[in-house]
Amino acid sequence: RTQSERWGKPVSALLGAFVAQQRLNVASIGGKDSMSGSFEQLDVPPTLVSFAVCTEKVQHVLSAELKGADHAIVVLALPRDGDDMPDFTRFRQNCAALYAAAGAGRVLSAHTVGLGGVAAAVAKMTLGNFVGAELTQTDGMLSPDIGSLVVELADGADAAQIFAGLPVRHVGRTVGQPVLTFDGQPLGLAELRRIWEEPLRKVFPTGVPVSGALRSALYTQRSTARPAVRVARPRVFIPVFPGTNCEYDSARAFEAAGAQVDTLVVKNLTPDAVAQSIAAMEKAIDASQIVMLPGGFSAGDEPEGSGKFIATVLRAPRVAAAIQRLLDQRDGLMLGICNGFQALIKLGLVPYGHICDMRSDSPTLTFNAIGRHQSRIVHTKVMSVKSPWFALSQPGDTVQVAISHGEGRFTCTQDEYDALLRNGQIATQYVDGDGRPTFDADYNPNGSMHAVEGILSPDGRVLGKMGHNERSGEGLYRNVPGNYGGQIFAAGVEYFK
Repeated sequence: RTQSERWGKPVSALLGAFVAQQRLNVASIGGKDSMSGSFEQLDVPPTLVSFAVCTEKVQHVLSAELKGADHAIVVLALPRDGDDMPDFTRFRQNCAALYAAAGAGRVLSAHTVGLGGVAAAVAKMTLGNFVGAELTQTDGMLSPDIGSLVVELADGADAAQIFAGLPVRHVGRTVGQPVLTFDGQPLGLAELRRIWEEPLRKVFPTGVPVSGALRSALYTQRSTARPAVRVARPRVFIPVFPGTNCEYDSARAFEAAGAQVDTLVVKNLTPDAVAQSIAAMEKAIDASQIVMLPGGFSAGDEPEGSGKFIATVLRAPRVAAAIQRLLDQRDGLMLGICNGFQALIKLGLVPYGHICDMRSDSPTLTFNAIGRHQSRIVHTKVMSVKSPWFALSQPGDTVQVAISHGEGRFTCTQDEYDALLRNGQIATQYVDGDGRPTFDADYNPNGSMHAVEGILSPDGRVLGKMGHNERSGEGLYRNVPGNYGGQIFAAGVEYFK
């Protein structure tokens, strides 16, 4: 509004940011003030939000979560003057020493200290992968110490040697139990996380109660079907629809597995452009052994739900006929991930194996139970190896995959689920850390019926799944250890050799 003291807060913050830029010799880029004012009864508190980015070799990047038990935790302190201004020279020295130690593999994780002090920083580090810590020094640990750095050292690393001449102090060690001990008081990490999330839980719920019986069974009988014509380097066709955003990752995954990939941007601005795209798709499908529908948000997930635009295009008679020739005459494969899975299930290609009209109670993917988009790493379990896509997997294998969707909750009638289970068409399920299918939103974030993550066509040659197996590779998910990828791309290519 018009109060000078309100405007003074963001101005002071901007001036402080400018001082930091000068002292650290860094630049700022851009700005946005569209949320800085008030309108009628709506009032935006005086706020300045800033963020920083940089580029660096991935082997030098540290994530913040603690990596394992029995590691020393130290703090690189940042002195301040009488006006509470940080010693920028010392800050640069601290950062340079930390950078060198990280490059030498002597540091496992690091976290900046904020208003909550060192104790709050360590607490956040414990919650990443639930590695506990015991803080043996508590003096000043709850006081704001902005700019100091909390560091987890590797086995055998000597803090005094690594940070020689710098104000470093030991404050504790990591432990194998999911407990944070502060001033002799043990705090369970699960309860600590609950307390931390509670203030915003009503605004941004982390999960909704979903209950019911869960049924699962491993299907161990492998398909022996092979294509009549073998291909040394199978061709994969990836159509790119308006809103698709995973075509590059998908192409890279197939190319790494030894396939030749063709992509086609589907144009829809004019009737002629649509007709040309349909003709090009028919030709590309007829020349391919695999058709892959990648993830994204086709047509902004409108109208009436995700994947509908893709399904509408693929129902065009020429395209639909080409797909059936691929599956029925050439023993080809199809894969749909996320948005692609949504399209496959709307077409009927999963679970029925052919393009057909949907009933009101047909299997579908609908809005997440939580009511909003979910983006995280999940555990999935291979429940069936009936499919060529799982020829390199074992029944019960657990694979970590990234998810990113707003409509990923699988649902169908109980009778249909039972039939899919008997026929080995439940490809993958969301599971907890012990490999058990679950409704727990921490592991089944969309609330899928029977924790279903992926399903197959009756013969297993069409696979639809929500998890982005293509989003894997060196340097990714350094903060979440696991088995990524799952070899489905390699298995799909191997099928034709």
